[in-house]
Amino acid sequence: MNIFDILGPVMVGPSSSHTAGAVRIGYVARRLLQDVPCKVSIYFHGSFATTGVGHGTDRAVIAGLLGMQPDDIRIPDSFNYAKRAGLQFDFGQREIRDAHPNTVILDLEGKNGRKLKVQASSLGGGRIMINQLDGIDVNFTAEKPTLIVHNLDQPGHVAEVTSMLSHKCVNIATMQLYRDKRGGYAVMVLETDQEVPVESIRWLEHLEGIIKVTYINLDEEELCFIH
Repeated sequence: MNIFDILGPVMVGPSSSHTAGAVRIGYVARRLLQDVPCKVSIYFHGSFATTGVGHGTDRAVIAGLLGMQPDDIRIPDSFNYAKRAGLQFDFGQREIRDAHPNTVILDLEGKNGRKLKVQASSLGGGRIMINQLDGIDVNFTAEKPTLIVHNLDQPGHVAEVTSMLSHKCVNIATMQLYRDKRGGYAVMVLETDQEVPVESIRWLEHLEGIIKVTYINLDEEELCFIH
């Protein structure tokens, strides 16, 4: 058991799941967007929808989207900071079948035109799970360096990615494969023990059949985040 399962993270409260976890969801979504968010529609499900406002979940998600961490004392005033930063936001509720009670959907747009739809859940103790990106299952925590490869469902792509990581001495901690249909749109999600080199990600992006490559490593400074 992780110590955060018992004590919870260092945070601005009142709730590790409804507040700290929500901040982390917003922050990870910002990093996945790979852009500065300028517009977001946020839809709460389950417990987030019924008790989220009382726990400050709405302010927490906005704080994370602004780049704040769970212990940032500015979280309760995040709406004002968002207005100063030019971040437009609105909230709604949505029933999501088979979703965790603490689930949120973020429909994001960045200042440089990037768009991303993220579904994520807060698991307690400040831990989160990114469940979907643009409607495709991914299910990762962002606690380790994570490489997400969107590709056409064709033979050889998994071998190309794993061979590249082996060549760079990057060990794969977990690997998940998803596709919408045979021969359709596929996603690889690889959590690694080491950082993935920038040049390797750029090499992957130029391979035939690769649609998009996303890499997130929360130990890196945000300015080092690449696409």
